[in-house]
Parts: sequence; structure tokens; C-alpha cells
Amino acid sequence: MTPQALIFDVFGTCVDWRSSVAREVGAVLPRVDATAFATLWRAEYDPAMARIRDGGRGYVPLDDLHRENLYKVAGDLGVTAPDSLSHAWEKLDPWPDVVQGLLALKTRHIIAPCSNGSIALMTRLAKHAALPWDCILGADIAQDYKPKPGVYRASCAALRLPPEAVMMVAAHNDDLHAARAAGLQTAFVPRPTEHGERQTTDLVPDADWDVIATDFLDLARQLAP
Repeated sequence: MTPQALIFDVFGTCVDWRSSVAREVGAVLPRVDATAFATLWRAEYDPAMARIRDGGRGYVPLDDLHRENLYKVAGDLGVTAPDSLSHAWEKLDPWPDVVQGLLALKTRHIIAPCSNGSIALMTRLAKHAALPWDCILGADIAQDYKPKPGVYRASCAALRLPPEAVMMVAAHNDDLHAARAAGLQTAFVPRPTEHGERQTTDLVPDADWDVIATDFLDLARQLAP
């Protein structure tokens, strides 16, 4: 089945969070290793969401988790970070193929993020990076975090589409495994430098995903009739 809608992982798949966050950190904390700070900040991302996914904490938007994690990392490094730095995640730059690729995909499909970012965060990030979404889906819609199956299904339900009519696009194999288990179609697009030049994870697909593309432009070509 040709998908009617494509929903996208954003952090890493659509935008280069590592370099972009490091740039924002370096602008306000010039005495720290900005790339190391960005990496440590990102490392707090999954543990913070895990407490919510596991039921140990009610749903908290990612904006607030980013702020809490910022204070933790800054404290661990012995520096004081301004509250405004938490907005760094709204200022992430897209990978070079993303905007043109999304515009090509948008001509035939509904396109939307299925991100753990909140609606507010995804909206501001879209303005910064010129991401031409049709709507914003994901964690805020589901009041939960990926890879819980309800997040993917809530995005499909919001579009009034069955999961099999929706394709999840991601650079992370675990995201696609969870989406497939929820009944969605899947597309893998590698981002081999998401974690830097020495990245060792998600360099290749680890399953027979419905589409395996080199970038978003290739994805648009493969999905063209």
C-alpha cells in the first residue's frame, strides 16, 4: 500500500541536534567543551522519558525535561547555565536534504513529525528550520513518549488513518521496530554523523524495512508513482 501519510522522527533524522546544540552552548558557555556538553545533555534525554514511560511520573512535556536535564548537566560540570539555553532545542538546523525532500514528499503525502518533542517545541523548530509540516503530531498528542506503541497509533488516529496507511520515517532502527509493531509502514534513512564522525550505531538498516533510502530526496523518488 502506498502510504497516505508520512510521520517522521525529528531529532537526528530531520535535524542535526549535536552540532546545533553545541553551537548554542558555545555562545553562552564559552569555557566549556560545547560538543561534550551537548552530548551529555542528550544522554539525559532517554532516562528522563523512561520514568514517564514506566509510569513513575506523569506526562511532562519535553521542554520541561530539557530544562531539568540542562540544570543537571551544568551542575555536574560545575557551571551555571541560563534558563534561556533550554531553548537550544528549538534552534536545530536541518540536514542538507531535508527541506527539499519534505517539500517533494508533501506534494503526494501528508507529512508530520512524530517526535517526542512537544507541539510548542516542534512548531518553533519548524519555523527555525523551515520544515514544511502539514500538522504537528507525536508525544503531546499521545501524552506519552516513543517507543510506546500508543504514540504511533495516536498520530495515525489524529489523521483518521489506519496504521497501515501511515509510514514512519526514522534514522533509528529501534524507532522503526516500535512503529512496525504498532502496525505502521517503515522507512529507514541513515544519518551516519548524528553522533559525530565516530558514530557506531544505526549506520545500516537492521531489518527489511519497507523502504531504505539514502536521504529524503531518495525517499521521495522511491515513493513517487
